Amino acid sequence: MKDYKTDEGLQGNEKIEEAIVGLQHEATQEMLAHTLTVIRRRMKEDGQFIIAVEPPKGDGQIRLEAIRTEDGKNWWSAFTSFEEELKGGGSVKSTFLTDINKLFELILQTDEIEGVILNPWNRTIMLDKYLIEIILGKTA
Repeated sequence: MKDYKTDEGLQGNEKIEEAIVGLQHEATQEMLAHTLTVIRRRMKEDGQFIIAVEPPKGDGQIRLEAIRTEDGKNWWSAFTSFEEELKGGGSVKSTFLTDINKLFELILQTDEIEGVILNPWNRTIMLDKYLIEIILGKTA
């Protein structure tokens, strides 16, 4: 099993997990702002997330696996660590590492996607396009 030490891009993501746990215990604007700051800091350190991909169809294109929420909206999922990904009981088939900022930029350019659900099984935060713009520093 891989851990943080084997993938440099994941080292430091435990800070994101800790911030999300804090937010889950105390869902305040201050804790949300702190969590977004921690994610931004990891992004600026060239941090990476693990993303789930669908098996390629005939066109050879790789597509990110989307999760449809009860309101009918589509979200991509990403994980801060292999441990978080494995909590889904092996439901994720294929993954690869991506830079946090590249994933966020792609989300903003993809109309049919609402955002990203980070660690959908456990230490979860849903980052919609508005929160992603805050992390990227694109809001006034």
